[in-house]
Amino acid sequence: MAEAGLHHGIAAWRRRLGALCASLLLGACATPPAGSPAPSASDGVRFAALGDVPYSQAQANRLGDMLAEINAARSDFAIHLGDITSGQGPCSDEWLQARARQFETLAAPFVLVPGDNEWTDCHRLLAGGFDPLERLNALRNLFHAHDPRLPEFARQSADARFAEYREHVRWVAGRALFVALNVPGSNNNLGRTPQMDAEHARRMFAVFDWLDEAFALAESRHLDAVVVLMHANPGLDERARPRPGVEDGYAALRRVLVEQARWFARPVILMHGDTHGFRRDHPLPEAPNLLRIEADGWPALGWLHVSLPALQTDASSDAVRVRRHLLR
Repeated sequence: MAEAGLHHGIAAWRRRLGALCASLLLGACATPPAGSPAPSASDGVRFAALGDVPYSQAQANRLGDMLAEINAARSDFAIHLGDITSGQGPCSDEWLQARARQFETLAAPFVLVPGDNEWTDCHRLLAGGFDPLERLNALRNLFHAHDPRLPEFARQSADARFAEYREHVRWVAGRALFVALNVPGSNNNLGRTPQMDAEHARRMFAVFDWLDEAFALAESRHLDAVVVLMHANPGLDERARPRPGVEDGYAALRRVLVEQARWFARPVILMHGDTHGFRRDHPLPEAPNLLRIEADGWPALGWLHVSLPALQTDASSDAVRVRRHLLR
């Protein structure tokens, strides 16, 4: 199933490269909503990123302090890279609604990328024994019911073929295109049940199409960078890959990321959570222009302040600045 998604993604990507106008009409003509001007391209963009917090009521009690820090930093926007609860839950409406109220205190536009603990892992008895697909829909209704005021913001759900994927979003800030994907941990929801395997195949079909459009749009606009946002560490190191004998839920995605990064030939920044440790590295030798940034995550309680300057088209990702802020 993953291979079918790979073949779709690469084929669709190449088709769009031959006919950019057809695929980019909506994105190229999009304009920022009133009251949300794009950051100056000459100044680049500054944003906050966090992930894999809060994992407990004690962390939730301190989340407000961290959000106040983010507000004080006057970021252009804030991104949560997934997991606003632990692998043992709670996955309840009450927990999710309480976290949503906290994130509403952010002054800057906010985007939540779904993590595995919010939906794929909610079937666990300790997490409440929920239906993962029902939890994903609850998450969409709570965190993706309204569009944040971000420049040139678009959702994949505007395409009738992908109407359910409201969490797949993109926007342009500074000289970079940001694209968010629902790619969770726990092997990307592959290998547990036939129903979940079918969900994985459908969703990855959408993921490859959305990535395809994002890179084509960035190229057509001559943007300086593409920032890919997801929860999972997509097997960029051995500890993030499934045990032997289990199909790798990220193998096709890694290959597509390499192909697109090599074709784009400008900085590609992959930001994720999932494996709970800050990292900034270049994990794919086949695509040295791909920079990986991982947020800290539990047990740490902290966030990253990322500054992405306006890059020259031949610049490397070395110009990206990341400051860690950890609450003590």
